[in-house]
Amino acid sequence: MNARSATLRKASWIALVGNSILALLKIIVGLASGSLAVLSDGIDSATDVLIAGMTLIAARISVKPGDREHPYGHGRIETVATAVIAFIVFFAGAQVLFNAVGRIVAGEPGTMPSMMAFWVTIASIAGKLALAWSQFYYGRKSGSAMLIANGKNMRGDVATSGAVLIGLGLTYITGIPVLDKVLAALVALWILKNAVEIFMEANTELMDGTKDSSPYKDLFEAIEKVPSAGNPHRVRIRRIGSMLVVDLDIEVEPTMSVREAHEIAVEVENSIKDSLPDIYDVIVH
Repeated sequence: MNARSATLRKASWIALVGNSILALLKIIVGLASGSLAVLSDGIDSATDVLIAGMTLIAARISVKPGDREHPYGHGRIETVATAVIAFIVFFAGAQVLFNAVGRIVAGEPGTMPSMMAFWVTIASIAGKLALAWSQFYYGRKSGSAMLIANGKNMRGDVATSGAVLIGLGLTYITGIPVLDKVLAALVALWILKNAVEIFMEANTELMDGTKDSSPYKDLFEAIEKVPSAGNPHRVRIRRIGSMLVVDLDIEVEPTMSVREAHEIAVEVENSIKDSLPDIYDVIVH
């Protein structure tokens, strides 16, 4: 197991254990206290448990070397996993929204949530902050978009738990139980928003796009170190997991032999690999 795989698995285990504890706690307290908002928050945490399990599987697959069927390796599984995370989060949000709106429309008589719901929500905010920080930390350390997406999801969970806390406070102050259901619907909308944002980021990578322009700057600086390589054009970078694949054209003196032109192409390739440590392959035409 290489260092990156170990980092991915460590982060995934932290998320799995932490979210399992929070999900179980919030679902039990949500049912016992009569708070639909806390129960909805618990269901959202339960989806995070599924996500953590999926990232563990993806971490194991992503480090496999390339083979005949997958010549570029298996790193793209992280992007696929990120897209699946988005669908799971979206489904959880939709379920919570339909449940909350259905109860509001049906005019179900509400009950005042107990103070237990208030305290468990405070604990949830603290726990989610710690979990989000761990996912961002290990995601940046390993260059994993999958972990960063999970961190964004958990950061969104902090906001939803904060909204639940505010809503519970308003419910206690006003004595209007229906506010708990209204808040659950608002929490669901926030969950759906996070799901769409995570999917759009994954979709960019699945379509071989990139929102990060910094590798292009480093790439052109690397090419400039090879004086004989002129007019770099048709430069394309695509990401496969944490690695980059570069494809570009250069121009050389027309009087050069094929051997000399090839040597310049090799110089360009080596210069790029020295400047960008996350390079998987460079194709120079």
